[in-house]
Amino acid sequence: MAKYKRILLKLSGEVFGGQQKYGIDIEVLTVLAQEIKTIKKLGVDVAIVVGGGNIFRGVSGAVKGIDRATGDYMGMLATVINSLALQDALEKAGVPSRVQTAISMQSVAEPFIRRRAIRHMEKGRVVILAAGTGNPYFSTDTTAALRAAELDVDLVLKATKVGGVYDKDPMLHKDAKKYKKISYMAMIQRRLRVMDTTAASLCMENKIPILVLNLTQKGNIRKAVLGKDVGTIVVDEDA
Repeated sequence: MAKYKRILLKLSGEVFGGQQKYGIDIEVLTVLAQEIKTIKKLGVDVAIVVGGGNIFRGVSGAVKGIDRATGDYMGMLATVINSLALQDALEKAGVPSRVQTAISMQSVAEPFIRRRAIRHMEKGRVVILAAGTGNPYFSTDTTAALRAAELDVDLVLKATKVGGVYDKDPMLHKDAKKYKKISYMAMIQRRLRVMDTTAASLCMENKIPILVLNLTQKGNIRKAVLGKDVGTIVVDEDA
């Protein structure tokens, strides 16, 4: 039986790009859809917040000379492209889904309406949340924390390449230590960069645990919702 009844999965744009980290890798989407299908069979409600870094990233665009707000809006549109691709993969896997966007574009997706999103999940549909918060200067991590609070989720699943929270970058330091459990405040104070400060603070204020895990390892999402030991859990110090 699942430990968590409603989860929010945060997917970075790089996940969609596969090994190349840009564009959309259809094979990755197919595998991801199957992983989500396994947890749907457990009766878990699923919402997904999608990034767009595989297509365009607002911050890097600003560095190259594009106005930051304009770049962020371009990044939001990139998340819609990824969301539609994920919806297609889920539907082909037999998982009903709906895309909701923070920027109105009714020809391709529904607008984000909290009560409607909850109703979709209650009816067994996966809700894919695109276009961030609809505002520039906010990351998709912050979107994930905000939507998690709005949709009353039990757990935020944050997919990373390294599969947990470390005291330093494990890609650069072989002696990096992985935490099994860490508090929100410790993560913020040590600037571990798993999620940005705004996102971590939102989760802390609303007491929403964050589980950081490696999405590429088959079965990790299922293990997470069953409450098994996987990745790093971020909770209150007294939890």
